[in-house]
Amino acid sequence: MGKKKKELGFDSDGAKKVMRKRDYMADMSGQLALGLMANVVGQLTYFYTDKVGLAVGGVGIVMAIAKVIDALTDIWFGNVIEHSKGGNSKFYKWMFRMMIPAAVITFLMFTVPKGQTIGMIYVLVTNVLLTAVIYTMIATPFSAVMVVRTNSQVERSNMGIFRAVGNYGAGMIISIIIIPVTNMLGGTQSAWIKFGAILALIVLLLLAICYNNGRKAKYSEDTETLNEVEEEEAVPFKDAIKMLFGNKYWVIVLLFNIITNVTNAIAAASGTYYCKWIFGNDNLVAITGIAGLAATLLGFVLAKPIISKLGIKKTVYFGVLGQAITCVVRCVVPTNFMACTVMSLIGSLVQIPLMCLYGVLLAMAVDYNEWKYDKKLVAVSSGAIGFGSKVGGGLGSIILSVFLAIGAYDATLEVATTSMRYAIYGFSNYLPLVMNLLMFFVFTKFDLEEKLPKMRAEVEARRKGQNN
Repeated sequence: MGKKKKELGFDSDGAKKVMRKRDYMADMSGQLALGLMANVVGQLTYFYTDKVGLAVGGVGIVMAIAKVIDALTDIWFGNVIEHSKGGNSKFYKWMFRMMIPAAVITFLMFTVPKGQTIGMIYVLVTNVLLTAVIYTMIATPFSAVMVVRTNSQVERSNMGIFRAVGNYGAGMIISIIIIPVTNMLGGTQSAWIKFGAILALIVLLLLAICYNNGRKAKYSEDTETLNEVEEEEAVPFKDAIKMLFGNKYWVIVLLFNIITNVTNAIAAASGTYYCKWIFGNDNLVAITGIAGLAATLLGFVLAKPIISKLGIKKTVYFGVLGQAITCVVRCVVPTNFMACTVMSLIGSLVQIPLMCLYGVLLAMAVDYNEWKYDKKLVAVSSGAIGFGSKVGGGLGSIILSVFLAIGAYDATLEVATTSMRYAIYGFSNYLPLVMNLLMFFVFTKFDLEEKLPKMRAEVEARRKGQNN
């Protein structure tokens, strides 16, 4: 007989703990893979305009079309998952099905053929396949995993921290290495294709690690495998959507994800433009990225104590208002490399705890579904994460393209024109200030943190009454 595993006990709220260190690490690898796919998309506008030679206006239109298609798939696919069989293990099965397609499309994103018309068509098709199809079929069920994996708020917060490490780490990796590595390989489209091949293999490996651990996962309320958990009766799509939009907390999480992903998408691409045209050297992206990595690591060290001390709502305030203050400084001294870098580091530091809460906020909204409707709607609710990410990322790409078009961006120039410089200031400094203040206003309506313990007690009493 094998050695019996040590029981993990219960958290302070009485919820059973099920997560071990290897579970957190494997779960983080899945988020890291998704983060690499998402963050490389953030660099594609620069790749399409400056390396492939596509017109900036056309790129903006094509990316907008792709994102509109993309935005329609998440909640719909969540409903498909909700109606599928296989217990809670069905969430991991989609990752297994999509691992190889994810790697293939990641590579194909860079093999854009020459020519404006065929190039634009290729960009549209590959972006739709990556974001609207493959990414959605992995990310939507993966978001739901946090809800079904554990009922412990402590473990959910820990999963959120590990996932944030994976997601933010992916962004830092891309921002640090993509320009220097592709420049080292020649700086041409061919160099980016080689980079894409390596990235595709890494994505495949990370998804395989996550799936292999997830297929053996244990459920939150007992020691059974996820396969054996009783499935919730599926709700018709129309009714599910009506329920979700009747849950103001789900709507807040949705808006919150849209707004944060607009700023994240712009930030992912703006650094390259800023370093190239404002500071005069796009290789500086690596320096700011490495410095940002140090701030990020410190942020993750401080995330858990900050969340424990401030609670969920105040942690969000800490992140968005702190980031807004750094944007004000960047607006005042936009050409000072040291000041802008330091402010970026501080901005990263204060937002790390906030990023750790995305999944926790979603899980709280799902708990509210159960209290209000007696239905969790786990998979379709998880569409808030994917839908918000897609819409936010798409809007970010569109906004970036609009700013560049208004600024009459010309990648062939040696020095930026005045209009180009102000366009870059606009999407790099002023817009994030406005967006963070908007996030603060949206989240003032989120008061579920105080209400949830009583709601959970009522749900538990309701269950016991039904079983008697």
